[in-house]
Amino acid sequence: MRASRLLSVLLLLQAHGRMTATQLAERLEVSTRTIYRDVESLHASGIPLYGEAGHAGGYQLLDGWRTRLTGLTTEEADRLFLAGLPGPADELGDGAVVAALQLKLHAALPPPLRERAALLQQRFHLDTAGWFADGDASAHLSPAADAVWRQRRIEVRYRSWAGEVTRVLDPYGLVLKGGRWYVVAGRSGRDEPATYRVNQILALSILDEGFDRPADFDLSSWWRGHVQQFRARLHRDEATVRLSPAGRARLREVASDVVVAAVEGSAGPPDEAGWVTAALPIESLTHAHGELLRLGAEVHVLAPAALRDRLADTAAALARLYHAD
Repeated sequence: MRASRLLSVLLLLQAHGRMTATQLAERLEVSTRTIYRDVESLHASGIPLYGEAGHAGGYQLLDGWRTRLTGLTTEEADRLFLAGLPGPADELGDGAVVAALQLKLHAALPPPLRERAALLQQRFHLDTAGWFADGDASAHLSPAADAVWRQRRIEVRYRSWAGEVTRVLDPYGLVLKGGRWYVVAGRSGRDEPATYRVNQILALSILDEGFDRPADFDLSSWWRGHVQQFRARLHRDEATVRLSPAGRARLREVASDVVVAAVEGSAGPPDEAGWVTAALPIESLTHAHGELLRLGAEVHVLAPAALRDRLADTAAALARLYHAD
């Protein structure tokens, strides 16, 4: 651990030129006293490191000296794909490893590229979580990742739409989609893998039994196909609606691109008030009821009758509720 920290001190100074003991301590999450001891150890080992006192002081390596100790550990190399995703890396329990990896990659760059990388880091940020969720962390995410890596079967107790179920799964991979983690896994008796939302796992045990991962299984390709099939299954019906100009604009904010494209493609000419009649793809009556309520009085459902009735009943109930006040 200490050897890794000493290397981190060198790489930080190599990347930033000059840093104070306080700055180094904050980056490495240790005390300033620990940094003082580390600097003394580096001095004793012959590293050309010197410090300057004062407001603009700090520690600095001798000009032109660069460490070649930037080789990646096996653990760091395994996490290269997470180098630009510190949030998901933390959720997987690999935050410290990825931080060290980013530092090594940064220090290995020549000065012009290192400066460019620093500018890009200041100007672009990737946040994979949704607006109304702070990630999808779960106590079972790290064990699931371990089972995926070691190709070990897992037994899970899972909260499905039909209630709690227990399954023995062959975990092929983990996918992060819209801030949510999914296990893609095979199961005895099923020809195709299935997806399981990690935060719906109530209990997870890694079994001693391994499994054979299909030789032709490619996680990225499979997931793309899965998403396409999901979207195709999602909208099996449609509603005929009238939309006001405000409702049409609001639809672009609350509906998927597929729904918006279908509405725009089917919309007839606007009437004198600017309302248009269009076909709106729907997943189910229940889902459509909830989504169209978000448009309020800016949408008028013409068909199907069952959806009209649900919306009318909800509107009447709301009217009674507020009139009672």
